[in-house]
Amino acid sequence: MSSEKRGMSRGLTSYGDDGFSLFLRKAFIKAMGYTDDALGRPIIGIVNTFSGYNACHRNVPDLVEAVKRGAMLQGALPIEFPTISLHESFAHPTSMYLRNLMAIDTEEMIRAQPMDAVVLIGGCDKTVPAQLMGAASANVPAIQLVTGAMLTGSHRGERVGACTDCRRFWGRYRAEEIDDQEIAEVNDQLVPTAGTCSVMGTASTMALVTEALGMMLPGGACPPAVSAARQRHAEETGAAAVRIAADRLTPDKIMTPKAFENALRVLLAIGGSTNGLVHLTAMAGRMGIEVDLEAVDRLGADTPVLVDLKPSGSYYMEDLHKAGGLVMILRELKHLLNLDCLTVSGRTLGEEIEAAPKPWPQNVVRTAKDPIYAEGGIAVLRGNLCPGGAIIKQSAANPKLMQHEGRAVVFADAADLAARIDSDDLEVTADDILVLQNIGPKGHPGMPEAGYLPIPRKLARQGVKDIVRISDGRMSGTAAGTIVLHVTPESADGGPLALVRTGDRIRLDVAGRRLDMLVDEAEIERRRASLPPRPLRPEDDRGYRKLLMDTVTQADKGVDFDFLVPPVKAKTPLAKG
Repeated sequence: MSSEKRGMSRGLTSYGDDGFSLFLRKAFIKAMGYTDDALGRPIIGIVNTFSGYNACHRNVPDLVEAVKRGAMLQGALPIEFPTISLHESFAHPTSMYLRNLMAIDTEEMIRAQPMDAVVLIGGCDKTVPAQLMGAASANVPAIQLVTGAMLTGSHRGERVGACTDCRRFWGRYRAEEIDDQEIAEVNDQLVPTAGTCSVMGTASTMALVTEALGMMLPGGACPPAVSAARQRHAEETGAAAVRIAADRLTPDKIMTPKAFENALRVLLAIGGSTNGLVHLTAMAGRMGIEVDLEAVDRLGADTPVLVDLKPSGSYYMEDLHKAGGLVMILRELKHLLNLDCLTVSGRTLGEEIEAAPKPWPQNVVRTAKDPIYAEGGIAVLRGNLCPGGAIIKQSAANPKLMQHEGRAVVFADAADLAARIDSDDLEVTADDILVLQNIGPKGHPGMPEAGYLPIPRKLARQGVKDIVRISDGRMSGTAAGTIVLHVTPESADGGPLALVRTGDRIRLDVAGRRLDMLVDEAEIERRRASLPPRPLRPEDDRGYRKLLMDTVTQADKGVDFDFLVPPVKAKTPLAKG
């Protein structure tokens, strides 16, 4: 029998006398109205990420109550506590800048406070990976609960939802196809309920891959935020937290190389957000597991895109829920998955697939013989422009631009882009390639979702809908287009992207997995030698910003802080693909 302390006796404050420490702790917690009977029970911590700035988490108070109910029905004492809450549209300069801070907050609060297991309630893009990064490092029994996707709205009889349709209508507005009145009407309909984006954006992607990873109860990724099913799942999660506490089912027993391989398979099969690859890399890194980008790319060769959701398809998350959820996808991938991986339910992934309800006719999840896209949604590129790698969401790109050579039109940073992209004096054609520098982890900083460069206004007016775009930043999972992202090393770190000049020729070859600037090597070296050092901004030298600038890793390593990542002990994926 383990002698590990449990409940209120865990992680006592240091007063030099454990008996006094527990006595004092109980004296103060009794001010909350607890009895000795309650304080003698196993404790389930509940991370409360409600915020008035975060509409994706508007339903968190209701979920907290449902989790509490589930835990108490199993005889445990649930205690909620707050952490940072991040919303994509309300975090300057970008929520990714603060993801690691939220991970540190989550980890340290789990360590600092007595709990036998923890329920992580997140939803908006960076919150779920931050929580799982923190939980992985703390290694206390943990289970993820997501807030769920919003329902769709309706604009003049057309079904719409955040945020693929946000970008689509804004593109039409920029092209002057719709007027001020209509864009205002659309704005009222895009986010009609609480919850995360209703398409296969980063939030939906992370929900699905977390369930595939085994850190969420089966069936938890897809119920809408405002549904009774979401509430019931929350109650079941509270009950499950009591079980994993008793079994000491810690994250290291679930978040294994084989489990991450399953999650990466699902990422490819759902046409998931490119951000999902960065987040899974960071989460795996906390376990000492390195994500092999070449192996991920090989997985794509036999992992088709099966889910017909925007931006790669037509439907929304509520449709995937009605179609049966993640298990419909897992059944089609079953022959490719590691079915012996343990999940927070206490059963293996294979056992959960077998226990799920039988499938029924639906149009959202295709069969492997009739995919949306024959290969995985994300392709990994190499070349002299990205020696550390770059990625493209090929399932949401224009097939005609997947092999393309064009003239570079370079923007030095986000401010330069904003100043010139809409100018009628900008020299650009639809055959050119837009290049945006200095929006990587250090460059902006925080690697914002500015990689979805807008179509220059003069081209938008001509009806141009897509153009090749390249940057060291990210883009929203809700976006679509022929967009190369995560170019590594980044410009601000002296990567080759910093050496590109307007007029250079660039060749993109997705089939060949290449991205190259067609510039003589001697000229490249001459430019490198004359490249000025990155200018130090005043805020770069203090506080959290300094911590990030000094320690953040590149995209291929998950954009985590290097001091939070243990030495590599394994790689994933393991399959040859």
